[in-house]
Amino acid sequence: MGDLILQDLAMTTPPGIADINRAAARLSGLIVETPLIESPELNKRFGARILFKPETLQRTGSFKFRGAYNKLSSLSDEERSRGVVAFSSGNHAQGVAASAAMFGVKAVIAMPTDAPAMKVGNVRKMGAEVVPFDRFRDDRMAVVRPYMERGMVLVPPFDDPAIIAGQGTIGLELMAQAKALGVSLDAVVIPCGGGGLSSGISIAVKDASPGTAVWAVEPEHFDDTCRSLARGARVPIEPGHTSICDALLTTEPGAITFEINRRNLAGGIAVSDRAAAQAMRDAMAHLKLVVEPGGGVGLAALSSGEIELSGKCVAVVLSGGNVDFSTYAEIMAAA
Repeated sequence: MGDLILQDLAMTTPPGIADINRAAARLSGLIVETPLIESPELNKRFGARILFKPETLQRTGSFKFRGAYNKLSSLSDEERSRGVVAFSSGNHAQGVAASAAMFGVKAVIAMPTDAPAMKVGNVRKMGAEVVPFDRFRDDRMAVVRPYMERGMVLVPPFDDPAIIAGQGTIGLELMAQAKALGVSLDAVVIPCGGGGLSSGISIAVKDASPGTAVWAVEPEHFDDTCRSLARGARVPIEPGHTSICDALLTTEPGAITFEINRRNLAGGIAVSDRAAAQAMRDAMAHLKLVVEPGGGVGLAALSSGEIELSGKCVAVVLSGGNVDFSTYAEIMAAA
């Protein structure tokens, strides 16, 4: 049953700017309109004006609430009454748990056993049931299938039009805020796991400014979108690797997200764990923000040399700030 649902999603019409505008209306008054901030020190380092969009300050500590709430809003009362089920390493889990609590419906979240303790704890605090699984041995669809067979509605982490549209509201805000500042963005740099964030934002960015380049950034060895863009078709990662960027460890781009990203992205960039850790330190030192490893890969990509920065104006999405204290302390101490 679950496999059939995912096949149906793959054949679903991708969302457009009208869907993102509708999502923005649903989310109005519920989300934080995260600001654009900048650092003179980082501007000087990169020889550019860098505007950061800190979704670390968003409800549940990441952008994921936007898509999850929009998805639950799009369900009928009867569908919601059956409850929802999802799989996630943490940020999507928190978004779904928070949204389900707001609607007063049951939520079951399958989470990998190596998910950060903070994320697991937050999901439970919001009232959702957590079902652990081994991300390297277990099939996550097999874990959630029994709940779907009972009638619970799957809320996918990225490959769903309502999820993508919800994440795309970041792009609406970003472009409106840049316009209010009187700047024209040369590029937008976005963390990428399954592609829901980058595809949604890219729709809004390209609608407002077709000439703005949009880049997706992934952890090294988990650069499935980078490889797929180069191949022109979806390809999976090579197994056997790990990364500190737990929020971005997908094995293959989504069917819907890849089609959007293939049309809209300038390219993909892979960054090392060392670069992601340095980005976390830079965010703390210069922006006074706590950013999780996966949330800071866009900042890390600025040092890659793959994006033309000199004299440009570039926006970077900081996608989340949910990191265990021990992990954060270790990374900060390594400076």
